[in-house]
Amino acid sequence: MAETDSEQEKAEKLAGDSPAKESSLLKSSGITGSMTMVSRLLGLVRDVVIARMFGASDGADAFFFANKIPNFMRRLFAEGAFNQAFVPVLSEYRSTRSLGDVKILINAVAASLGGILSILTLIMLIAAPVIAIPIAFGWFSDDPEKFALFVQMLRITFPYLLLISLTALCGSILNSYGRFAIPALTPALLNISLISCAVFLSPHMEVPEMALAWGVLIAGVTQFLFQLPFLARLGLLPMPAVAKKHEGVERIKKLMLPALFGVSVSQINLLLDTVIASFLVAGSVSWLYFSDRLMELPLGIFGIAIAIVVLPSLSRKHAESSMGEFSETLDWAFRLVCLIAIPASLALVLIAEPLLVTLFQNDNFTATDVMRSSGSLKAYSIGLIAFMAIKIFAPGYYARQDTTTPVKIGVIAMATNMVLNISFFFAGMAHVGLALATSLAAFLNGGLLLRGLQKKKVFQFQPGWSVFIARMIVANCAMAIFLEMNSDSVEQWLLWDNFTQVSQLGILVVGGIVIYAVTLFAVGIRWKHIYR
Repeated sequence: MAETDSEQEKAEKLAGDSPAKESSLLKSSGITGSMTMVSRLLGLVRDVVIARMFGASDGADAFFFANKIPNFMRRLFAEGAFNQAFVPVLSEYRSTRSLGDVKILINAVAASLGGILSILTLIMLIAAPVIAIPIAFGWFSDDPEKFALFVQMLRITFPYLLLISLTALCGSILNSYGRFAIPALTPALLNISLISCAVFLSPHMEVPEMALAWGVLIAGVTQFLFQLPFLARLGLLPMPAVAKKHEGVERIKKLMLPALFGVSVSQINLLLDTVIASFLVAGSVSWLYFSDRLMELPLGIFGIAIAIVVLPSLSRKHAESSMGEFSETLDWAFRLVCLIAIPASLALVLIAEPLLVTLFQNDNFTATDVMRSSGSLKAYSIGLIAFMAIKIFAPGYYARQDTTTPVKIGVIAMATNMVLNISFFFAGMAHVGLALATSLAAFLNGGLLLRGLQKKKVFQFQPGWSVFIARMIVANCAMAIFLEMNSDSVEQWLLWDNFTQVSQLGILVVGGIVIYAVTLFAVGIRWKHIYR
């Protein structure tokens, strides 16, 4: 036993995060956010390349849809439901069991997850033409060539689900042991792969957009292999080994089944948007994609970074019965979300057109595409704070191994989204209505999650919120006035050359951030108010 304890201490030392002394949550969020920012900025470059090379073409529509299917399921099997079920159990094992028990759990989970997803991937490869019919029925009935291209791309991109889910397993282990940077940096490899394939492979393809599908598959292999050396250094490299009726695996499955739905409601809503968009005019899927990508930039850099750091911390506090600190951690996370999400949402609404013109507009992505995308960008941006809030309130349930409540809330939110989707569709709001429905459903989802945490008395707002909100209002008003006063018309932006567009956008973005930060300081917000 002494030898096992020594191995456990060695793993903790290598992780740089012992149970007795956790690093600052803000510092961990900063590290994760910084690495995520690298990936998201590369993602922005990727989207610029795709928009300028392929525009809102039929091939681009087919790729975005084909890529969305494994990515949607990734949120369920990878960093979504699986992560929310696996991390609390792994954290408990880490706190209360030996390193040998932790290894057995990891190996058993790897065998179970890998086996299930291998079977699912094989089924998709064989039955893709049939499975694709209800998913893209609008193309199946009206545009057979586009539907056939979609099926081809789906067969290439779907194995990414297996690869990225195993990558997520590795990332969850690293996160639980305090190694946040590597998992946060890993998604950058997807962006590098897509950019490389778009630039170098697409000229050699009969359908240029097909290179993007191959880029996804190449990225899956690369991302998985990238994390393995870091796990090996911790002595926690997964070696799949079937363990029948393993207690930890059974608990993870029990937690994961309802979480498959509850944690990923916003992604299900986005997928439903895309399905309905297949019935709309050509380009609708692409307009939704590009607007969603810009909205995902602050969500990915900050919202997901906070959520990644908060879940292991909440899980340990629950295991240690530190419910006062549990509530304080959630309160801190929500304040940080408000500080980031509200100005980001406001800025995206106010400078939507300048952003789209500067980043994407050219002969392939026209002024019409800019205007159509700006409508859905504004609609998605309205819900940014709700999307971020879900990322931190949901872990408040999963850390306590409560997956039932988020499922009930998820059912209500998804039903609401569908009703709104249909209502806005028949109201003639087209793709903008789909984006707006998703945002409104996210507010309902986040609000119900918050109310549930309060009713269970595991979260209470800490003192100082009224003053905090007043300061936020002043800072956001100052930023909005600056952006409004310094923004030119869309027509003017379209007349400028690329250098002028980039320069003017830089002034708006940097100036808005500076005005916001200075005003926050002027009204009394200090580092101590957000440090934890």
